[in-house]
Amino acid sequence: MEKQQQQAPESLRSQRIGRAVEISAEMFLKNGIEAVKMTDIADACGVGVATLYRYFGTKTIITIAAMTHLWTRLRGMYEHVFETEVFLMQSGIKRLSDLMQMYLVLFDTHRDFMKLLGEFDQMLQFENVPKAALFDYERSIINFFPYIESAYLAGVSDGTVRSDIDFKLFYLTYGHTMLSLIKKLLAGELLPSDDFTRGRAELEMLANMAVSFLRKDSGQ
Repeated sequence: MEKQQQQAPESLRSQRIGRAVEISAEMFLKNGIEAVKMTDIADACGVGVATLYRYFGTKTIITIAAMTHLWTRLRGMYEHVFETEVFLMQSGIKRLSDLMQMYLVLFDTHRDFMKLLGEFDQMLQFENVPKAALFDYERSIINFFPYIESAYLAGVSDGTVRSDIDFKLFYLTYGHTMLSLIKKLLAGELLPSDDFTRGRAELEMLANMAVSFLRKDSGQ
């Protein structure tokens, strides 16, 4: 009985922390990181700001936790798609084409999150957040590589994909390029010459170029 009484406050504390993370995540999605204050989060959670600081220590820590929560939720929406029999029965190049399109899905369907991701990256750089503090965050990020690598190997095996490339280098180059362009498009036009009215078409062209590069005989 005494043990149960000791566990109850810890369980309540865990629930409150989880609720604060979820609420702050939604507030960041709606308003951005900089615009949301710790007092705003505390008010929305129905706790004192001192309690919030006692739970997390800094706004940076709760922001990392919120972004981890958002990535985890997003990952749960899509990972299972690439493990279905219907997907795996396709040729290697078709599987790769579908996977290349996932960046367009993120752009079309999760714009608020992708825009928030750009602000979050800037925060990490500005505050010089140590890598050790981002271990759980990194694990929560959707990792397309195992699926793309599996599709690539299947394509090499079935003859639809070329084998004379550094595939890891291709994956990193494509992923970094797409994410950078998405963040730029969602950040908005800055220079007089900027014109993002065909931004999605730019992303689609990059995806098509990537598939064309991978296709058997494209560069041989």
